[in-house]
Amino acid sequence: MPAVRRTVRVPASSANLGPGFDALALPLSLYLECRFRPADSLVICASGRDSGLISTGEDNFIWRTALRVAADTGARMPPIELEIANDIPVGKGLGSSAAALTAGVVIANEILGLGWDAHRVLDEAAQIEGHPDNVAACVLGSIVASAIDSEGVARAVRLELDPHYNVAVVVPDFVLPTSEARRVLPQTYSREDTVFNVQRSALLIVALATGARDVFPTALEDRLHQPYRYDLVPGLEEITKLRAPGLLGCALSGAGPSILVFHERGHERVCELVREVFASRGHKSEIVCSAVSTRGYKLE
Repeated sequence: MPAVRRTVRVPASSANLGPGFDALALPLSLYLECRFRPADSLVICASGRDSGLISTGEDNFIWRTALRVAADTGARMPPIELEIANDIPVGKGLGSSAAALTAGVVIANEILGLGWDAHRVLDEAAQIEGHPDNVAACVLGSIVASAIDSEGVARAVRLELDPHYNVAVVVPDFVLPTSEARRVLPQTYSREDTVFNVQRSALLIVALATGARDVFPTALEDRLHQPYRYDLVPGLEEITKLRAPGLLGCALSGAGPSILVFHERGHERVCELVREVFASRGHKSEIVCSAVSTRGYKLE
């Protein structure tokens, strides 16, 4: 590959969307931007939100992902110059690691000349990540349903969000490690709770695509992960029960602690209700995103 500088822009993402545990996700209008080109030695610099948490050494996650792709394909990854500009909050349930992983796969694909299309990029990213939900949103854009099939291949389908709906994100001033959020989940679930979530996941997918307003907030109810995380996110139980004109409902973003606010367009102020709950529990918060990204990663 010629030593021309390329840029890949990858959106943040939110998984689960309430009942769609490890199956549904959407990309957000917050981005990780990486400028890169082959170089004589590895040079990495980082700027933007939480840039102090991004390694600029050989253990950088984007670089390690690119090395993993090279190993998986039997190629040799040459050194690169990598400029990282980040807008995605780190450790807040907004898919910062999935965005970095996707960027690493795309960079390796370009540098090594693998010629992969988006679905092959998705499959590689899902294999490395271990699950496809966040990376599917990063690659395909819009709302995505995904799974790993019986042969280990990532399968994903995107659908368009009804234009009358919008999604915003409220981010509190504390971090919740994914490992801790996963630790509190049970090993098994009852048939009743499983059916409860299957029903609501089906409702949610159809409602978001068609604009069926009357199924909310039922379509966002969940019994598989959020109730177990109430003690980890102060105010979460109250937030998931918020009701107001124009508010479709709220859900934990990924493993948290950020909150997705589903609302009808023109009712953006409902996000303040979430901020008020966090404030009542002694935590500041901010609205960092107010739109779903209509596309996945972009390479220029």
